[in-house]
This record gives sequence, structure tokens and C-alpha cells, in this order.
Amino acid sequence: MSAHHSTPCGPQQVADAPKRNWVDRFAPGVAAPYCHLARLDRPIGTWLLLWPCWWSLALAAHFQGNGWPSLWFIALFGVGAVVMRGCGCTYNDLVDREFDGRVARTRSRPIPSGRVSVSAAKAFLAAQALIGLAVLLQFNWFAVALGASSLLLVAVYPFMKRVTYWPQFVLGLTFNWGALLGWAAVTGSLHWAPAVLYVAGIAWTLGYDTIYAHQDKEDDALLGLKSTALKFGAQTTPWMIGFYAVAITGIGLSGWLTGTGPVFFAGLTLGAAQLFWQVRSLDIDNSDLCLKLFRSNRDFGTIIFASIVADALFKNGL
Repeated sequence: MSAHHSTPCGPQQVADAPKRNWVDRFAPGVAAPYCHLARLDRPIGTWLLLWPCWWSLALAAHFQGNGWPSLWFIALFGVGAVVMRGCGCTYNDLVDREFDGRVARTRSRPIPSGRVSVSAAKAFLAAQALIGLAVLLQFNWFAVALGASSLLLVAVYPFMKRVTYWPQFVLGLTFNWGALLGWAAVTGSLHWAPAVLYVAGIAWTLGYDTIYAHQDKEDDALLGLKSTALKFGAQTTPWMIGFYAVAITGIGLSGWLTGTGPVFFAGLTLGAAQLFWQVRSLDIDNSDLCLKLFRSNRDFGTIIFASIVADALFKNGL
């Protein structure tokens, strides 16, 4: 078993959290287990949920001839991503508490370790969901209905690794809903551009979460759980090339559909280079490297968002 799976941790720490994270250093003792439960100690998941939302907001603003996307909407989606990612993680930990207690990397999480009771976790889940609802209600009714419809995906995702080798696909469907929702929040409707962006985001998620799943493949196999990492095995790299090629092509097409220009496509080329670096660097048996490459997708998201906004500002002479 790799060192990644057997990392020691103190009584208030979580083994698979980044070392010296802000929660372990600064959060009050009573709040720390709930911060861990919402994964506030590892913001990468929030970024991966947030980027498709912000991409979509920026493309919609570009389509309407604006420069910057609405800063109010940027802030709302930021808060929404934090609390809804926290909801998803809390729900996932409630569903998986028996499995988590049998894996070295996850048994120190708040529920299996006993630091948060099941009833307290359910109350925390409800509180986060109410905040998420308050955020969603700031948008138009079409966006509200569209956002609410994603809850079915959120509900079924934790069970997918029990029944299919493609839970990463369902995660992609769930995590990229913001590609549709951002556009709907701005325009009150949908368009081919966000639909294509949604497909591109699913392919992106299939890539980065397959990398992430390679950290857990030994434990997953022992527990009878499934993942694309186990399905692809030594053939992971060709699959990654395919997923990331679809992602870049789809993002480029969504940009073209909204009238983006050379500044965007120059940035997209840089984004493609970042994904190519991930594929070239990947060693599926090196857990630490897999985690590093997975986290680097925050940088890819930043590049794409900056490219859309920069192109719009350039076109508007700002």
C-alpha cells in the first residue's frame, strides 16, 4: 500500500487533508470537524465546481457584448460553490461512512472517527442546503428550476461506484451543471454554447477525477468499489488524451459560438498545454503525483476564465 494511504495524523487532523491547512491551524476546536466535513481544508473541489459556473457567466457576458461578467453573480456562484460542495461532501460522507471507516486514508474523517455524529452531520447538511437555496433564489425562476433539477444527480452520485465503473461520468454530470446554470442566470434561457460547454466539462472531469481515483484503486478493489481508474488501468493515458481533447474542443466550440476571438483562443492553447503536461507527467502508481496533477486543474480553470474575460475586454477596448 502506498505511503499516501497510510499518512499519520493527529487526533484533530484528517489523513488525506493537506498538511498545515488553515482549518487545522486556525479553526476553533468545535468548528474544525464541520470544516473538515465540508472539505474547507481542501478547496480544490470548490474550484473544480466553480470554474464551469464562472466560464459560463463569462461566455454569457461576452455573448451579450459586455466585458466583465456580473461581479454580483460571480460572488453568488462563489458562495454557492462553497456551500453546495460542502453539502455534497457531507452527504457523501454520510452515505460512505461504513466504507470510510475501513480505509486508512479516510477513517480519520469526522463521521467515521466519531468527531461528528450522524445526526449532527444531517443537521449540518440541512443548514448548508438552506444557504444554497438562499443563493439560488437570487436568480431568475428559470435558473432556480434548472438549479433545483441538479439535486437528483447529487443524490445518486455517491452510490454510483457501487454499480458502475463510470462514477466519474456521473460526477461530471453533477460538477458541471454550473456550465448550464451560469448562462441561465444571465440570460434566463439556454443556448448551444452552454450545452457544448457542459459536455466539455464532463470530459474534463472524467480526466481529472480518473487521475484522482488512481490514489484509491487498491482500497477500492479490496472493498469491491468501481472507478474509471480500475477500468482503464495501464491504458489510462490514451483515455486521458481522449477526454482532454474533447474538453479543449468543446470549450473552443463554446467560445466560437459566443463570438470569442484570438485572445481567447491563445489562452485556450495555453490551457491545452497545461492538460498536455498532466498527461505527459502522469504516473498512475505515484499517489502524490496524482494528487498534484489533480489539483493543478484549478490552474487550467483559471486560464480558461481569464482567456474569456480578456478576450471580451479586448473586444470592448478596455
